[in-house]
This record gives sequence, structure tokens and C-alpha cells, in this order.
Amino acid sequence: MAVDTTRPTPDSVGFLYPGYSAEDDYPRLEGILGDGIRLPLVHTDIGEDAHRVDALLEMGSARRLADGVGELKERGAQAVVWACTSASFVFGWEGAHDQVRELGETAGLPASSTSFAFAHAVQALGAERVAIAATYPEDVAEHFRAFLKAAGAEVVSTRGSGIITAAEVGTWGREEVLHLARTGDHPEAQAVLLPDTALHTAAWLPDLEEELGKPVLTANQVTVWEGLRLLGREPVHDRLGTLFAKAGR
Repeated sequence: MAVDTTRPTPDSVGFLYPGYSAEDDYPRLEGILGDGIRLPLVHTDIGEDAHRVDALLEMGSARRLADGVGELKERGAQAVVWACTSASFVFGWEGAHDQVRELGETAGLPASSTSFAFAHAVQALGAERVAIAATYPEDVAEHFRAFLKAAGAEVVSTRGSGIITAAEVGTWGREEVLHLARTGDHPEAQAVLLPDTALHTAAWLPDLEEELGKPVLTANQVTVWEGLRLLGREPVHDRLGTLFAKAGR
């Protein structure tokens, strides 16, 4: 059978996603971005589903991440992103770098994580002051604040919601997500960050920014953006928030 060489090979970013919560955001985002982009996803074994530092350190261990790399490569991934915020930033700035470096070495591919996706997205927007609207308990949210500070951002407010499990976060709908963003906003913030890949947000990005009147960065949104950035892609789209509409332009 002849191979059609006239059609370009799609850019493919692979995601290691912890457990099962809001993974359906990824096919939704792939559908919005359209032909030419593929976003294969592999679920990692999370161990204990808990937004607790000890559980998150185990969730993001090199062993657990390495287990899914082979399948992503078989599915054509050209870059890999650890699609988890909390189980990367709890390692601290240097530890999160080590995590991504080890992942890249294991995969033999460019690699990143959702925590670095947030840091890079804030920089791309030129936002100097941000607010964190987190689902996590306050102590876990504080680790994210420290991570962003190390990245050079000023966090003007941090709000935790005290949710322990990703499974519970995954049940939240549009109204809960909008409420989280509203209550986590701050008048001095130039952008509001919702840092949990267990939270469904892909369908409501325009609603979030209309509600707050400023850029909103959500975990699954920035994770996909970061993966495409690793491949040198910056697709423009008006349904995926200011990040995809204007960043880098």
C-alpha cells in the first residue's frame, strides 16, 4: 500500500496524567485545536489519591512516571509532559527541574511538567502579579506560591479550597469552577491561576476570562500549551483564552 507523503505528519505531544479525573479535557482540547495536532494521554498509577505532600512526592516519583513513557512513544509522542501540578511543585524549584530532566532522559524526548507550564505561561503573558485559586488544602497551595516566586512571579493572593482528592475535584462543574476563579481573584492580579489538572476547565475558558475580565490560566490549558511549545508550535485560537490568543505576539 502506497504511503501518502503529501500529508504532513501531525505534531504529537504525549501526556502522563495521574489517575482519572479530568482527562477528557485533552481530547476536547485536541478537537478545538484541530488537524495537525495530536494529544495522546497515558494514565499513571498515582498510589494514594491525596493532596498531601507525602502522597504527592510518591505520585510524582521517577518510577511511576517512567512506567507510562513507552506507551506514549509507541503512540508517536514527540515530546512528553507530566500533566500534574501538585506532584511536581511539591518537589521545589530544583527538585521539579530534576523530575523533568529524568523524565526527558527516560523518554529520550523534550519534557516538562504542568508546574513549569504555569511559570512559562505567566512569563509569556507578561504578568508580573498573579493570584492563585487552588482546589488544594492551604499548605499544598503554599508550595505552589513558593514555586512561582522562584520563577520570578509575585503572588498577590493564594486561596486554597481544602479538597483532598483529585476524584472530588473532577466532579466540579462550570459553576463551581467559576466560583473558584471569582473567589480566588485579587484586584492587583494581572492573571488568575487555577492549578489542578483534575479540574475540568477546557470547555469554560472564555467564560472564565469574561467573568474576571483578565487572563485566566488553567492547568490542562497550560499543559497542552507547554507541550506544543516544546515542539516549537504556538497555535492561535480564540476559544482557549488569552494564552492561546495573544501569548508571544
